[in-house]
Amino acid sequence: MGLGLVASPGYLGFDAAGVVDELGEGVSGVSVGDEVFGRGENTQAERAVLNAWAVKPSSIDWAVAAAAGVTGETSERGLRLLNVKSGETIFIDGGAGGVGAVAVQMAVARGARVIASSSEANHGYLREIGAVPVLYGEGVGGRVRAAAGGRVDAVFDVAGKTPVEELVSLVSEPSQVVSIANFAAGQAGARVTGGGADSKPMEALAEVAELLAENKLVIKVQTFPFDRAVEAYRISQDGHVRGKLVLIP
Repeated sequence: MGLGLVASPGYLGFDAAGVVDELGEGVSGVSVGDEVFGRGENTQAERAVLNAWAVKPSSIDWAVAAAAGVTGETSERGLRLLNVKSGETIFIDGGAGGVGAVAVQMAVARGARVIASSSEANHGYLREIGAVPVLYGEGVGGRVRAAAGGRVDAVFDVAGKTPVEELVSLVSEPSQVVSIANFAAGQAGARVTGGGADSKPMEALAEVAELLAENKLVIKVQTFPFDRAVEAYRISQDGHVRGKLVLIP
């Protein structure tokens, strides 16, 4: 199996939502019959095992809940590592995608001012979820400075397309940049996170569930039946998806 390739038969997916039908040894705080969402492995299937979860708010659609696991945990992790607080300004590079849009709303819920990059077509969407939009691409650093009136307090890079040196120039210390998408960012002093010891999934998903229940977090989804999975992946590879794509059994 080469980098980026999955051996056949392969299984994909890290998010899911469903009804608990069996509990693993030592699992507590959840019962058979509970409606939950969360993270696991090989979740693009009719049945999946979750290793981190939260109870699904009754008001939330199943597809939205299914889209909240990885995006919510990743967003919480990035904002926690940056120690984003009320009154601060954060730039989220790639704010209209799956993780970016959730991170925008979670930062807004914490009282931060959010500047986020996207294509011009998604600027209206960014305004809807509480961000000040800027056009992504060459020169984005200057546009962020203009919107912020100078430097920002933190940068969360979820797209990996802006040169890390440009992102670092927006903050007073390189460590105020966290990237989930550019694994070379550490060479410029930024922090890179892929989960592992940085991750606190149960706490993160509890926060996500609370925000969903309070309508402080809205996740746009496009749904596809399993037999259209190839189409969904092709749309995803285009790189300009607004929100999340969800497969429905």
